[in-house]
Amino acid sequence: MSQGQQIPSATRLGPGGDIAPTPQNTPAAHLSHSVMSRSQVPDTLSEEQEEDDLPTISTQGAQGLAGLASNPAFASLIEGRLSNLVGRSSGYIESLPAPVRRRITGLKGVQAEHQKIEAEFQKDMFELEKKYADKYRPLYQRRRALIEGKEEPSAEEIEKGEQAEEEETDDEDDFGEEDDEGNVKEKEHLPAPTEEELAAAPKGIPEFWLTALKNHLGLSELITERDEEALKYLIDIRLEYPAEKPGFTLIFEFEQGAKAFFANEKLEKTYFYQDEVGYEGDFVYDHAVGTKIDWVEGKDLTVKIETKKQRNKNTNQTRVVKKVVQTDSFFNFFTPPQIPDDDDEEIDDDIDEKLELDYQIGEDLKERVIPKAISFFDGSINRQQPDFDSDEFDEEDDEDDEEDSDEDEDEGPRTGRKAPAPPSGNTPASHQDPQE
Repeated sequence: MSQGQQIPSATRLGPGGDIAPTPQNTPAAHLSHSVMSRSQVPDTLSEEQEEDDLPTISTQGAQGLAGLASNPAFASLIEGRLSNLVGRSSGYIESLPAPVRRRITGLKGVQAEHQKIEAEFQKDMFELEKKYADKYRPLYQRRRALIEGKEEPSAEEIEKGEQAEEEETDDEDDFGEEDDEGNVKEKEHLPAPTEEELAAAPKGIPEFWLTALKNHLGLSELITERDEEALKYLIDIRLEYPAEKPGFTLIFEFEQGAKAFFANEKLEKTYFYQDEVGYEGDFVYDHAVGTKIDWVEGKDLTVKIETKKQRNKNTNQTRVVKKVVQTDSFFNFFTPPQIPDDDDEEIDDDIDEKLELDYQIGEDLKERVIPKAISFFDGSINRQQPDFDSDEFDEEDDEDDEEDSDEDEDEGPRTGRKAPAPPSGNTPASHQDPQE
């Protein structure tokens, strides 16, 4: 199929008996190989061939599919050809009479008005979001006071918390913690502490935010052991909205212990939206700006020092060469990826993935971690996911594996990998075994 060729379409009778082309949608995604495979039927039959011995359309198609699927050159060719057709007109609209095409243009005018109303809707929703952020603020301030140990929970807060724990246990069913007999344990009702107990206990809730971040299945992958030494001093993550243009700001505040790593008292990252909403009516992410971290010398967690020995061939003397290289760290979050100036497609694909991941992290912190921090801290938000820690699902998976093993006996054994269970959240993150 040449680049300029159209995919052939069926025909039908139009007004007046003329042949009009059927509306043809250009493929918006690559077709599978099966669409492109065709059965091959011989033109003539030899006298020695019996009809029953002839390959059928289905068997020929299956054989052709197997051959094409194993040919990467053919697959690449087809994908390349189809990608050139994406977005191209089939010619149907252009073939319509002028009055019909004029009506189509009118519909686009109606749609333009619809988009204006959608834009107003999104802007009103954004203002409503900011309004309720102000209502949440006193609750977040109270949460911070309890985490830092500046205040103790009231009797009313304890009572409401115990009710929430009971409801949580009921909702979790067999996902709750079990005793030796397999019964779900009841939550312990803690009496008010004595003065001696308060004096002996640590202040507030140690490593609250570090543990909450570690219990987020995505963020935990970004946090290294070196990062934990600084993140254990994180005392609050809060949300604000910039005044100059649409977007949101995440503010990470640290206590004095973090001064051993950087001079900043807080680290911020702001995600900006484009001024105009997109075609679907949603705000479109534009770019992000993060705080420049003022690292203490030798404490930069985003780099590591590689040391190499070099020997002079003539004098046989050796010297030590140190090189600073970038390394994985949660604190790279505050240096968002930037769009390069060149037009290298491979670089563009790579940067698109990084931009998408970076924005998703920000959205998760805004929409899930900040509002539900306690649920991430104690791990209950993960235990409520039925995909994890469920014996039933494990058994079903085992049965499927056994069936697959029986069916594919001749092909050799298969190996499977089970998804790891989420962290329990019962111990501070810096005290957890990383292998768990």
